Amino acid sequence: MKLAVVGGGSTYTPELVDGIARLREELPVSEIALIDPDAARLDLVAGVSRRMLAHAGHPARVLTTSSVAEGVAGARAVLFQLRVGGQAAREVDETLPLRCGCVGQETTGAGGLAKALRTVPLVLELAESVREHAPQAWIVDFTNPVGIVTRALLDAGHRAIGLCNVAIGFQRRFAAWLGVEPARISLGHAGLNHLTWERSVHLDGEDVLPELLRAHGQEIADSLGLRLGLLERLGVVPSYYLRYFYAHDAVVREQRAKPSRAAEVAAMERRLLDLYADPAVVTKPELLSERGGAFYSEAAVALVAALLGDGPGPASAQAVPQAVPQAVPQVVNVRNAGTLPFLPDEAVIEVPAAITRDGAVPLPVPPVEPLYAGLIANVSAYETLALEAALHGGADRVRDALLAHPLIGQDETAEELTGLLLAANRGFLPWAVRR
Repeated sequence: MKLAVVGGGSTYTPELVDGIARLREELPVSEIALIDPDAARLDLVAGVSRRMLAHAGHPARVLTTSSVAEGVAGARAVLFQLRVGGQAAREVDETLPLRCGCVGQETTGAGGLAKALRTVPLVLELAESVREHAPQAWIVDFTNPVGIVTRALLDAGHRAIGLCNVAIGFQRRFAAWLGVEPARISLGHAGLNHLTWERSVHLDGEDVLPELLRAHGQEIADSLGLRLGLLERLGVVPSYYLRYFYAHDAVVREQRAKPSRAAEVAAMERRLLDLYADPAVVTKPELLSERGGAFYSEAAVALVAALLGDGPGPASAQAVPQAVPQAVPQVVNVRNAGTLPFLPDEAVIEVPAAITRDGAVPLPVPPVEPLYAGLIANVSAYETLALEAALHGGADRVRDALLAHPLIGQDETAEELTGLLLAANRGFLPWAVRR
């Protein structure tokens, strides 16, 4: 089985290779094609990947290429994990909004919109190459903003599913606290990518979320940067991205007072690449756990195995008791299709879904409380406008998307951010140059 990775020169890649090496029975990969235009990074990442596989006794070959057509040819699954503009563009995404008093973050708010504008056109171009050279392959998108990118792929008719590591991260943490195997834990995970809440945590079918909040509430609150009182009142566990909404002004103050996350990650990537260049490094470096994307490999392997398998596949990363027979449930980004009745069917949501060779079908979600449904609907509307701007360009479309986003939502702020955003991204947006 051939697996292709677009953005294979990413420092994330050894995380994926580690999962492939450890979970060989679930996903018998014989060939991994790493595709990236940066030859120097690609050589370093491929080198450590080969050493990791050899150390684990895994027979898979690692190929490298800058040609998408060559890399995806014959692949049964293609993973997208690319960053247009690299950490330099991320630095702008995270710092530019602060000039207007808005949160600077690479996947939400103005930074997330800038990333979508740069990313969607390229992803669609890459996906067309997959359609031509590997028409039966599934595209698994880990490229942010995952919800918008997945919607773009699905609207263009591609066989695509979006994947994020937030749910599996919570599931693994809860399982560790309870002292049980992760497969026994299922999550009441609902919302949009990077806008979700764990509304229940089932252990063998019994909701233990109240118990977890009583025993670990302060630890959860501290990890999210939120007040314990808020979690106790809500009775849910928000994604850590909800801090940008629930504590917006505090986040802006913090971001203005310290280096950006992009700067931290850029320094970390330099250290990781130095490690990857060391022939003595034959296992995943511990430093990689600080890079982000924890448990990405397990989630990706489980998803691809279910999409390509003949039966129920491996134990799900987020197994649920009411699973559809012959399906592997996993939290993914998928068409709404009536699951959240307050959203359009064509919206992309992040919920548990039954995964089979035919794709993903969302599992039923209990009615979402207005406190969450309102914010979900607001951000979903923004995502629709953001996708329109990414596909068709135009300052007015950008301004509309910014005005619709609840982290911005003011006319003068949206106007100023539009000018700043387009000026900073003209090298990636041909239509912005003509503005």
